[in-house]
Amino acid sequence: MTDPTARSYETLLIDRPAAHVLQVTMNRPAAANALNTQMGLDLMELFEAFQLADHGIRAIVLTGAGERAFCAGGDLVERRGMTDEAWQAQHAIFERMVRALVNCPVPIIAAVNGAAYGGGCEITGACDFAYAARHARFALTEVTLGIMPGAGGTQTLARAVGVRRAKEVILTGLPFGAEEAAAWGLVNRVTEGGELLAAAVATATRIAGNAPISVRQAKQAIQRGLDMSLGDGLAYEIEAYNRMIPTEDRREGINAFNEKRPARFQGR
Repeated sequence: MTDPTARSYETLLIDRPAAHVLQVTMNRPAAANALNTQMGLDLMELFEAFQLADHGIRAIVLTGAGERAFCAGGDLVERRGMTDEAWQAQHAIFERMVRALVNCPVPIIAAVNGAAYGGGCEITGACDFAYAARHARFALTEVTLGIMPGAGGTQTLARAVGVRRAKEVILTGLPFGAEEAAAWGLVNRVTEGGELLAAAVATATRIAGNAPISVRQAKQAIQRGLDMSLGDGLAYEIEAYNRMIPTEDRREGINAFNEKRPARFQGR
């Protein structure tokens, strides 16, 4: 199976800043890293591949090139003059891209290094959690353009910040800052711009040092449990838990604890 982390992409930069950690950088800085068709295809291809194999990756940091923008949303220059059919065809790619992010079994941390507008805000919401530079700005401006969020924004934002706050943000289209994003629950941590990537990579490295099967199962239990009753969620959690009992990693974790040494998890 081809390793998607070992190839080059037209709109993405791929790096491995630490063991088992992948850094993905949306790389269209001249266009404020706006989401064009090719970037949608590149993100879709990369993140869908993790549903088949992890390729040795245990945590992912997703960021934007430069300091100005994380992702400024859909590329309106490319979209100008699009036929209805072409618009819908492009948007189908964006929908599949977001599902690839949401369904990725490997945890994804968004490192929001600047403006995250429209689709950029939706990409943030599709990640497992987010850190943001203090100067970062967020907005879902679609209603000011005659459309509405269509890449998960109405769903992920409401889950992150609550229904009433999500309605205010989406229906006004007004921007908000990193501190507000953190206070509302969209962002986990705010850092100075120069410290953002180091903080995100440090957290990704901590996750990557944990048992990878445990991390994947815990992420899935949280994600799926949100759509279940408490009773069903508890039952699902035990099914996820039981997957780890026969693993070598479970035995290694207990042995390492008792032998007072770091665990060496193999994902088996």
